[in-house]
Amino acid sequence: AEEPLRNARAIKILIDHHRNPAPDFNHMLSIIETSSTSELIYDFIAGCGDTGLIDKDIAACIYAGIITDTGSFSYSCNYEKTYLITADLYRKGIDGEHIHRLVYDTYSEGRLRLLGYSISEKLVVLHEFHTAYIYLSKEDLDRFDYQVGDTEDIVNYGLSVAGINLAALFSERDGVVRVSLRSKGNFSVNDIAHKYFNGGGHVNAAGANSYLSLEETVRIFVEMLPDYKEKLTTVY
Repeated sequence: AEEPLRNARAIKILIDHHRNPAPDFNHMLSIIETSSTSELIYDFIAGCGDTGLIDKDIAACIYAGIITDTGSFSYSCNYEKTYLITADLYRKGIDGEHIHRLVYDTYSEGRLRLLGYSISEKLVVLHEFHTAYIYLSKEDLDRFDYQVGDTEDIVNYGLSVAGINLAALFSERDGVVRVSLRSKGNFSVNDIAHKYFNGGGHVNAAGANSYLSLEETVRIFVEMLPDYKEKLTTVY
């Protein structure tokens, strides 16, 4: 789907909050401090003086983007403006509780069983490096009838272990290993994603694609940990 967009002659506009955005656009709205791309879309609408056009359905979409990009306001959300925008979305008539249920409480049985398997059988905790990672092969995913999105948020369970400051999820799909990284405090997984896997994202949440084998990808990750041991120990 990427190539037709790249080759299109239409004017291209980027609205995004990730670090190091690609320069292949005619116009860009890029603010990395913003909680989510959805919040930037709200800002764009507001900048045009059109917040009055935001109805309940549009507000619900923006709200869904904010809560999924911030883990329900658990990271990348230490900004007053995020909550002021959220308050305005509620004034538009959204039902936050209902939206939350639709996003987080509609998992398939396979997805839930995959989560349990990931934690009980595939979680590796390296206390020396304050790091945890989960690795899932294509066979693992097929076993639980994997659907796109089923591995979302699994990486965060590694980070929930006391004393763990870096978590990773490696999930093997057709010809590619998806690398998802999360961290606490001032430890930048964006730097790791960029340096070792040609990826990127945010300070505390980043990702990449590896075209090496699952075993080789995990090996690269584990072997780079000694270089970051001091930083991982002194996260604040």
